[in-house]
Amino acid sequence: MDPLIYFSSFAFFFGLCIGSFLNVCIARMPQDRSVVSPPSACPSCMSPIRPWDNIPVLSWVFLGAKCRNCKASISVLYPTIELLMGLLALLLFRFLAPTEAELTLHTLGTWATYTVFLAMLVGLSFIDLRWKMIPDQFSIYAIPVGLAAVYGLSHLGEPLQFSPPSLADSAIGAVAGILGLLAVIGTYWLIRREEGMGMGDVKLLGMMGAFLGWQALAPIILIASVTGSVIGVALMLSQGRGFRSQLPFGPFLSLGAVVYLFFWPELQEALFLRA
Repeated sequence: MDPLIYFSSFAFFFGLCIGSFLNVCIARMPQDRSVVSPPSACPSCMSPIRPWDNIPVLSWVFLGAKCRNCKASISVLYPTIELLMGLLALLLFRFLAPTEAELTLHTLGTWATYTVFLAMLVGLSFIDLRWKMIPDQFSIYAIPVGLAAVYGLSHLGEPLQFSPPSLADSAIGAVAGILGLLAVIGTYWLIRREEGMGMGDVKLLGMMGAFLGWQALAPIILIASVTGSVIGVALMLSQGRGFRSQLPFGPFLSLGAVVYLFFWPELQEALFLRA
């Protein structure tokens, strides 16, 4: 079998499995429940989910989107998150290894590192949308993981398609992300005497700086601000929401990080040429 096909298939399946685990995190983390124990169960009848009923995407299809025991509906959100992570993991792998020549130890290590990074972005985005909070496990607690990961990648050989930040850029990014957004929040409070963003966003930007380096912070904030403003205005016009309605910023920061990771050089070139 072609190594690229083999690794691509593995990347997609691995992403599906991570998406399945993310569903557990999204359901339990906001309630401070363990994501390891007890095993997954139907939220309606509390019957344990059998292993053959817990296959990403396929089980949802074969069960007809209903619990095997109580026939309660299973939200389409579960397979959506699994499929999203599968596609992101596959896209990242093909981004890093478009040809067999790029199948190096550094490429595989980078793929594993940034698949975890993307998984945290997906998980925290759905949590923030529903609960208006960003768990520390996906933000400030992940900063040491980002620092350790970029340090480890620097010892796996020369990068080909994507260069992770140096340890110094990663550390500066973590600190600058936290302090920079704190300064924005403080300035907003001095002017308006109210909070503009929560501390979860501050810790999240620090995590992004650890994984992507300080150079990524301004583009991420720019992309997040533009997309957030567009969506906010659209909601205001379509649903009659006021300017003061709260819109979670975490998903927009996550979108900014994904765009930066995959498309920033091309986007930067396009913006520069148009300017």
